[in-house]
Amino acid sequence: MNSKHFQKGFTLVEMAIVLAIIGVILGAISVGKDLQRDAEHQKIYQKFVAGWKSAYDQYYSRMGVVLGDSQTAPTYTVNGNVVTLGGGVGTGAAANLNGAVAGVPANMQNAGRKICHGQGYAANTVGLGDAALEVNPNQDLHTLFDRAGIRMPAGRSEGQEDRYLYLDSNGNPAEIQICFQWNSDGTNSGSGNVMVLRGLTPDLARMLDQMIDGKADAIEGRFRQQDNTLNTNAANTSQQAGIEWRANNTYNTTQQGAAGASTTGDNQDENRVLLVTAHWQMDQ
Repeated sequence: MNSKHFQKGFTLVEMAIVLAIIGVILGAISVGKDLQRDAEHQKIYQKFVAGWKSAYDQYYSRMGVVLGDSQTAPTYTVNGNVVTLGGGVGTGAAANLNGAVAGVPANMQNAGRKICHGQGYAANTVGLGDAALEVNPNQDLHTLFDRAGIRMPAGRSEGQEDRYLYLDSNGNPAEIQICFQWNSDGTNSGSGNVMVLRGLTPDLARMLDQMIDGKADAIEGRFRQQDNTLNTNAANTSQQAGIEWRANNTYNTTQQGAAGASTTGDNQDENRVLLVTAHWQMDQ
């Protein structure tokens, strides 16, 4: 009998050990999934986002003007080559020739349209406050870089170098789209020429902000959230505390207007995570 009791006890011990090992394995798999996603986020920054920043800077160095600007009458604004001035002054380079205007006029009608390679996401579906798309085929993102002889970073596939495919925290595919545009003074996401990153999950947006600015802040620094409802409080000024990114991974794609930083959305693990848009202010 003692032998049977010993054998039964030993079996229970073995089962407990096996269950403990299974628990460790499952825990490791869960942690490994998060580590894998963190590694993918690092790759997105190093090989794709930073690669496009480098390509933009190379365009300026090689062409002498920012992306889509006129070489004969530069405006220092992205897409400045097709601006239309009020009062019938002219279009494009002719608008600034022979001292027709002083500096960069305030009534440039086409200024601020983003240069992309196709529409991509519909307007305001991955972040509120989308600028209009520049539809002039001569101002296509790929066409401009091809003319300059600059190789674009590797993206989703050949011909889709401006896109990057990745998985959100629920395992659903999401796509980043790269565009460039000029923001007028007073724009919440920063004035001047910016890279537009459409289709970021909130956790990826915060991680990129942390890597670029050293802190995640939706309305301060060079990397900011595109949202036309942000920074409406006059107390939000430079050198003061900003606000968190107005989104988190508990919200799904149907809750774009309702998302907040410290609130909770639908929070179902089968949902597609809500996507946001960020602006990265360029050096030129």
